[in-house]
Amino acid sequence: MTEIRELFDLSKTIAASLFEGKTYPWEVLDEIKEYILTLGPTLPADEYDNPAEGVWVAKDAKVFPSAYLGTPCIIDHGAEVRHCAFIRGSAIVGKNAVVGNSVELKNVVLFDNVQTPHYNYVGDSILGYKAHMGAGSITSNVKSDKTLVVVKEPGKEIETGRKKFGAMLGDNVEVGCNSVLNPGTVVGRGASIYPTSCVRGVVPAGCIYKDKDNIVERQ
Repeated sequence: MTEIRELFDLSKTIAASLFEGKTYPWEVLDEIKEYILTLGPTLPADEYDNPAEGVWVAKDAKVFPSAYLGTPCIIDHGAEVRHCAFIRGSAIVGKNAVVGNSVELKNVVLFDNVQTPHYNYVGDSILGYKAHMGAGSITSNVKSDKTLVVVKEPGKEIETGRKKFGAMLGDNVEVGCNSVLNPGTVVGRGASIYPTSCVRGVVPAGCIYKDKDNIVERQ
């Protein structure tokens, strides 16, 4: 339920090669920055602008003047980075993705067509193709006791060795408004999270998370 092959269609991201040779998606988190700095200079100059050192923006992307693009980052074709978005750095924003008003991104990969449109914080996370975070939903990426994150799925615990770990959202995941995804959350493909949820652990693919004791298969 937590492996890259189970969560993501790698044809839907410019960063497909970042995941090569890896089993779990969080294994790429420490490599995002260097990957961008290596990939960026290879992007065709007739398709991507390089407005600042370490920043590459597709010519057909829309970046509002008030948005902040920290280094390094890549904004792919057709993406939209809206008013007062804060990209702190080490971020890949996929094709036709939306980074909305006052959204903050840090050390993330957003696959193509991802939507983080309203007041979201996404840090140390991977969001799969067409994943959508409702208004005010956030990833919490550090435990309150600062211990290392363990991914807990039924009958299995996976030591990540990471202090900072937000959420891994599979393709077509829907996260309801004002939900909190606690450190080490993994949400399988096509799953949905009810609004105002507090989620931890693994939500299986194709399920609806109503609360921690009520996770049901989609009918």
